[in-house]
Amino acid sequence: MLLIGNGRIITRDHDQPYLADGCVAVKGNIIIEVGGTSELKKRYPDAGFIDATGRVVMPGMINTHMHLYSTFARGMALKDAPPQNFPEILERLWWRLDKVLTREDIYYSAMVSLIDCVKNGTTTIFDHHASPGAVRESLFEVSLAARATGVRSCLCYEVSDRDGAAVMEQGMDENVEFIRYAKSEPGDMVRAMFGLHASLTLSDKTLARCCEANAGLGTGFHIHVAEAAADVSDALARSGKRVVERLAGMGILGPKSIAAHCVHVNEREMDILHQTAANVVHNPESNMSNAVGCAPVPTMLQKGITVGLGTDGYTSDMFESFKVANILHRHHHANPSIAWVEAPGMLFKHNPAISATYFPRPLGRLAPGCYADIIIVDYDPPTPLNEGNLDGHILFGMSGRSVRTTIINGQVIMEERRLTGIDEVEIYAKARELSSKLWERF
Repeated sequence: MLLIGNGRIITRDHDQPYLADGCVAVKGNIIIEVGGTSELKKRYPDAGFIDATGRVVMPGMINTHMHLYSTFARGMALKDAPPQNFPEILERLWWRLDKVLTREDIYYSAMVSLIDCVKNGTTTIFDHHASPGAVRESLFEVSLAARATGVRSCLCYEVSDRDGAAVMEQGMDENVEFIRYAKSEPGDMVRAMFGLHASLTLSDKTLARCCEANAGLGTGFHIHVAEAAADVSDALARSGKRVVERLAGMGILGPKSIAAHCVHVNEREMDILHQTAANVVHNPESNMSNAVGCAPVPTMLQKGITVGLGTDGYTSDMFESFKVANILHRHHHANPSIAWVEAPGMLFKHNPAISATYFPRPLGRLAPGCYADIIIVDYDPPTPLNEGNLDGHILFGMSGRSVRTTIINGQVIMEERRLTGIDEVEIYAKARELSSKLWERF
């Protein structure tokens, strides 16, 4: 038993959204009770106790679109002229980087990024992986890193035609093998999806084969959708249909699928996303960095589409993504009142809803029966904190680096900024060694 008490508790539970002096009781990997500190200490006198005095206790963050493999690009110089558009970013950076990744690179780049997740209070990720030069066993390497760091994960490999038929076949096989592995594994820490890159690198034949391979596996697809205008023009040239129309016609979209980005979608496509119950994930920082535009998130939400929040590998800090989602849409719409509801809705409501399609117990909530994924944030509010202004305090007062303790699946993974059982110095030194060699091959 473990108690986390004496803190301000943000539960995200409708029955009691906020406790000014509360306590969370954890048994195994499950929250069994949330209440007053003195009351729960009396009820569970033999439980371990973490004192959260002067701090905020809240559910761990969820990232519904991540790229762990992008870690080794940090600080790397491109060898060509600076890219002028999104296709050139893919060709001159990401498709060069992913080709030269080795299995060892995959593991250590994942370890670094996952350590960063833990330090920023991100406890669950949906990752989208690519390594055309080392496809086989790549998802297993990522899952080893996820287990080593304790981060809950749902993984996939992005199938693409861009590297030839043999690599495409390997990507399909990797997805199928890992999906079967994840289903056979005890516990609730690793899940799997069937990954696809994007419409612009996938033929109708390959999409049909992926649908056939995924039939009966019980998983959806995780794919980039209309991230840039180039994806739309390619889909129209291939099929006479826009991206969402094309993917829906091939059977890719559904309630267990993730359509990442959806920047360049029209009203008809948004209606299709709603009709198919597909999950969209907004990635504001990545979209701004790649200069691809601003997704019509307010309209998608008005239409009843589940829109989650991710980072696309740009950061591991969901507090940061939350802040940027807020200001991007205010700036884009020239409306200072927009995104006050939409941004927290994506992070705190829709990300848990997307997670619920893969993990059997609730995430993103501190309530009995939920997974014990809990973070303690070093934040002593300078103004009144209550259930009506929680999101304002998170938006303007907290950051990932404010997280002091991270608990995942009932295990204390980080306490007072120190990870348990992980030699960060050794991992980062190895990452620098491997990334230096990768930069030479790039």
